[in-house]
Amino acid sequence: MPKNVTPYKDSTLGKKEQVTQMFDTISGNYDGLNRVISFGIDVKWRKKVLALVSAKNPENILDIATGTGDLALLMTKTKAKKIIGLDISAGMLEVGKKKIAEKKLEHIIDMVLGDSENMPFPDNHFDAITVSFGIRNFETLEKGLSEILRVLKPQGIFVVLETSVPEKTPFKQGYHFYTKNILPIIGKILSKDNVAYGYLSESASVFPYGETLNNILRKIGFIDVVALPQTFGVATIYKASKK
Repeated sequence: MPKNVTPYKDSTLGKKEQVTQMFDTISGNYDGLNRVISFGIDVKWRKKVLALVSAKNPENILDIATGTGDLALLMTKTKAKKIIGLDISAGMLEVGKKKIAEKKLEHIIDMVLGDSENMPFPDNHFDAITVSFGIRNFETLEKGLSEILRVLKPQGIFVVLETSVPEKTPFKQGYHFYTKNILPIIGKILSKDNVAYGYLSESASVFPYGETLNNILRKIGFIDVVALPQTFGVATIYKASKK
């Protein structure tokens, strides 16, 4: 069971409510902050997710923890007929809806306010499900993953893009210095929420990755689970399927 890190240490709210509050607060400048913090490399990682999903020629896609819809928008390149972006933050979804309207893609992408641990979708419904930098925000990881397995079609593809920790020198030392010292400062300067990027850094440092997360996915019931480390291990793409 991963350590349950929350954004606001003194809050009496549960993790789910705290994460919702945090993302509502930072939604307006979240995209710009992401580009700065990752040096723009996150765009390259998302394109690799796109390639994995495109290979399956999905007709319908669910993007969980969609945020402002970056990955949902990218998924339109798969030629899927319908894409749903699900998120618990109304603030993030509003930013995403504006981006979708600007590109005139409302007929393909629906942005839905909802809880990834209790989804309003039928069993065996989606050809492909994606999550980018979202599963570490689940209040109960196993419950969220079980819901994903439930709504994924048999032989469907599940792709996760998530932070991980480099294991080789000097990347390991550089990663720890950056996430503990530099990232929170950037977040405080550019974000309205002084604790948000401290939380994102801390949650990334304790979240299971690599074979540990692979084993959790297998325990839930996923098959053909593969971890693909990216950029010296600072992020990992996980690919899985369903019997």
